[in-house]
Amino acid sequence: MRALSEVVVNVEAFVDQGVVGDTPWRVDRDGRPYVPVGDGGVVRGVRLGDPAYGRVGDHVAPGACLVHPVTEARHAVAALACLGNRVEVRTGAAAGERGRVLGKRGGGERVIAVFTPEVLAALRPGDRVSVTTRGQGSSAPVADLTQMNLDPAAAHLLGTTVASGRLVVSVRTVVASAAVGYGIGRPMASWDLDLQLPGTAAPQGLRLGDLVAVTDLDARWNAGYRRGFVSVGVVVHGDSPEPGHGPGLTVLWSGPSTSLDLREDPLTHAGLTEETLLSWGEGGD
Repeated sequence: MRALSEVVVNVEAFVDQGVVGDTPWRVDRDGRPYVPVGDGGVVRGVRLGDPAYGRVGDHVAPGACLVHPVTEARHAVAALACLGNRVEVRTGAAAGERGRVLGKRGGGERVIAVFTPEVLAALRPGDRVSVTTRGQGSSAPVADLTQMNLDPAAAHLLGTTVASGRLVVSVRTVVASAAVGYGIGRPMASWDLDLQLPGTAAPQGLRLGDLVAVTDLDARWNAGYRRGFVSVGVVVHGDSPEPGHGPGLTVLWSGPSTSLDLREDPLTHAGLTEETLLSWGEGGD
């Protein structure tokens, strides 16, 4: 008999078009207008492992965003999809090709899926995909820690271990909860957190796919300040010029600081890469 944490649900989704408002402009931190290039849709030329900063774009994610036209179904896709879940293209020029879920982003409840550059070139908005969802509600490997947005079979891709009753996690950087902007108060099973990191916080070293820890943040349900808690997530999209926004973090673990052993490694941290995620064998499916 399967354990409850291993329940698998196949869901349908569609490749996102990416939209703008009735005016193409947004306003940056200094009051200047800009066009939000790369916020949703199929993004090419950006890959896991690329810098999260230094690109002319807005919330740029490495791959394709997945949505559903029915509101309730859209929420289901966002809530159930987890890092590592298999995505299979069902229609269009890329039919039969596969990718993997990276994470999710707020502001439209979109799931980010990673594909090879060749598959991304063939994808078109409206293509139908299926996502083999598994992982939401699964138990964390240590007590008092909440795990979310992670396929348990994919956990080994993140290089974590357990020692002395604590989850040992290598992260690129540790930031204070004051750095969190967009996403506060939102349900972390469906959203991400935007990090407002100043230039002095070494953001140039931050890469898509990196793990980042946020102190004094309880993200087990709706994210909010809680002293003594720590939340760890994966960077799923790049910076944004918009105030209150920045690189996006899909939360994977949250709990008391005593349940985590954080190893901050700003220089040589080995984050999640496209090769690692896409070359993962079918044994996890």
